Amino acid sequence: MSSPSKADKKAALDVGAWLFNIVTSVGIIIVNKALMATHGFTFATTLTGLHFATTTMMTSIFRWMGYIQPSHLPFSEILKFVLFANFSIVGMNVSLMWNSVGFYQIAKLSMIPVSCFLEVVFDKMQYSRDTKLSIILVLLGVGVCTVTDVSVNAKGFIAAFIAVWSTALQQYYVHHLQRKYSIGSFNLLGRTAPVQAASLLIVGPFLDYWLTSKRVDAYTYSTLSVFFIVLSCTIAIGTNLSQFICIGRFSAVTFQVLGHMKTILVLILGFTFFGKEGLNMHVVLGMIIAILGMIWYGNASSKPGGKERRVSPIPDVIKPQDLDKLLQSEHAEGKV
Repeated sequence: MSSPSKADKKAALDVGAWLFNIVTSVGIIIVNKALMATHGFTFATTLTGLHFATTTMMTSIFRWMGYIQPSHLPFSEILKFVLFANFSIVGMNVSLMWNSVGFYQIAKLSMIPVSCFLEVVFDKMQYSRDTKLSIILVLLGVGVCTVTDVSVNAKGFIAAFIAVWSTALQQYYVHHLQRKYSIGSFNLLGRTAPVQAASLLIVGPFLDYWLTSKRVDAYTYSTLSVFFIVLSCTIAIGTNLSQFICIGRFSAVTFQVLGHMKTILVLILGFTFFGKEGLNMHVVLGMIIAILGMIWYGNASSKPGGKERRVSPIPDVIKPQDLDKLLQSEHAEGKV
């Protein structure tokens, strides 16, 4: 039996990375929903700070064990990345608070054309006609099955604008830094997570109080709520890492397009476990259109000329002999 080709191995790793991101992302949504809706822990920004603090500890352990090799990344680059990332987190939280769900979904959909714009301007990327049409089909499908009531006000629009552009810039910057400094996802996450954790844990309690009029230090912690906080932080390690891996292997645009598969999956799981009152032909039609668009995008972008100037994925800076052991340790740490 012939050994797998390089292309087959790359395809298998791409699929594995994407499945890793989908499972951890959907898992953390479900856990956070239980934590906030059932147990009343509504401090989203502070919780994100705890996520990055946990991620920092995990990457430090990896570095101490020799899985992550030293790398160079200027502190000025780290600060720019953290600025984009924190504005993204805060902007999304405020946008969801000040806007209707429908407008919030529209804002999320607009991240794809914004990401395309950034790639065209900074990377001189050129998209084929099929790639452009497939992106439009994805946007149409997700819009049909998620956008309902749409109302917006001035401050809500400003929050959404900041959220969209900062998120697109943060995701573009992940790919940019990995290419520019030949730094892998483990290393990049290890360098940025400490600064992001510190900044969010300082700002988070004040921002959460401003948004909810509740103090995180006055919250009545129970054994069950602490369990869900710890579980959320554990899954977040996989979510943060898988995002960096996926954007490094693909691009911010591809990450956004395929990311809407998570939206579809969350809807399906919601209908499966929490009743079918929201399931109708309108929603089903939107799901089908979106999935067809994603398949079309995958085929179109992989063809020659689909996305010119595509770069090869940056390999993680890690000892080859430790790869299997590291992957086993990732699963052992609770990455679903």
